Amino acid sequence: MRAFASTSSTPHLACDRDPVVDDESELLEDPKVEKGRERRLFQKLGLSFFLFGLINNVLYVIILSAALDLVPPSTPKGIIAFCNIAPALVAKVGWPYLLKGRIRYVKRLTGCCLLSSFGMIVVAASESLFMRLVGISLASFSSGLGELTFLQLSTTYAPSSVAGRSVGYFASGTGAAGLVGAFLWWEVRTLGVRVGVGISSIMPFIIPVTYFFLLPHRSAFLALSPSTYEDVASPNSEFTLPYSPIPAGEDEIEEEISLPPGSKWGVALTANDKWNLVKPLLLKYMLPLFCVYLFEYTINQGIAPTLLYPVPSPEDHPVLSKLIKSIRDYYPLWQLVYQTTVFFSRSSISMGLPPLPFRLLSLPAILQCLILLILGFEAAVGLFPDDASGMSIVTVFLLISLEGICGGLAYVNVFYRINQEQPDPHSAHDVERTKQEKEFKIGSIGFADSTGILFAALLAVPTELELCKAQVRRGKLLCTTL
Repeated sequence: MRAFASTSSTPHLACDRDPVVDDESELLEDPKVEKGRERRLFQKLGLSFFLFGLINNVLYVIILSAALDLVPPSTPKGIIAFCNIAPALVAKVGWPYLLKGRIRYVKRLTGCCLLSSFGMIVVAASESLFMRLVGISLASFSSGLGELTFLQLSTTYAPSSVAGRSVGYFASGTGAAGLVGAFLWWEVRTLGVRVGVGISSIMPFIIPVTYFFLLPHRSAFLALSPSTYEDVASPNSEFTLPYSPIPAGEDEIEEEISLPPGSKWGVALTANDKWNLVKPLLLKYMLPLFCVYLFEYTINQGIAPTLLYPVPSPEDHPVLSKLIKSIRDYYPLWQLVYQTTVFFSRSSISMGLPPLPFRLLSLPAILQCLILLILGFEAAVGLFPDDASGMSIVTVFLLISLEGICGGLAYVNVFYRINQEQPDPHSAHDVERTKQEKEFKIGSIGFADSTGILFAALLAVPTELELCKAQVRRGKLLCTTL
């Protein structure tokens, strides 16, 4: 258990200071030195939440990338996707509503780490399909619980600009997980499932190491000057919340902020309290996020496998021919394009770009629906003649890039906005209640994207089959050769 020094919110009086100031004190008061210390503090915060997002999601990507190697050829690969998302959905739906009282971050993160590692060990050590699915389910549950825990952890930082920066870097890490996970499995897959997946079981231990030894404590940001917050605030400063510095106590056993006199330790939100908090979020945040992920994963799992074209010849397409050597190269290419654009769009806030205005939060879902319809039409009928495959490939490339951008922007902006919401004025006087309400609200949003992914998995199989049949009817037989 890590211990932190107490930070007092009472300013020192001038008469309390020693009349003689040594060189070290003068050095600490040097604005350049102090500015450098503050910069390193925010760098540690950003790196910590980036690693949280990366490590928490990378096992999910490794499992999907290894699907062909984890199940027999006769087994539908969709069962891997189902076991990789359904337990995470259970964690996101159930945990925020079942939990009462304060969140014990140390206990929860330690449990997630051990559960993820154990799940991957079960996958690596087992030969039977059933036990491998059990291991995948354990790792999935841990990933879902970990995601909502890190998002909730971001709300404990003050002021709001620091909390928003935490969400931005976490989202960036989750986007990087797609690229890193696919690359890692590509590198270790030649070692086999037992060794390759076994090596990945070590990765979850990066989370507690980061939490205990890299992540700055919340009290570290309360001592900074207001000008520092302006430096790290989002470009859209109208959403910056007022904050009250809460002094950190010596008792850090439960990793919680100590409360000022008069606050209640025994606060616990009731089921009715939680429902009243959720109702305003359904249309504002959950519906746009659900729709984006429903359309996005229907494209990835149901339409993208049918976006196939003849292998480009070096004479006609010198660039495309270097990327595509066989028909089977199209789907991995689309996934690479998607994962890359998701990473950059989820990193938009951490890169200093302004968040989407609230009125535009539904725009990614609308664009995603249009992309789904256009790509579905391309797969079934074709936007261009059959002899213009080069134009079709370029068009699909651009549309899938836009798909990834919409998905990433929806994720980071929804969680950023909920992180920055003003507290209920009726409970603002009760610090502990306000804290629990913020944690619950951001944690309750997470099931929307997982539900969209699960519904998309159910739609993807009939969508792929029907699109392939439509291609066969017009004489395009490429989907039958895979």
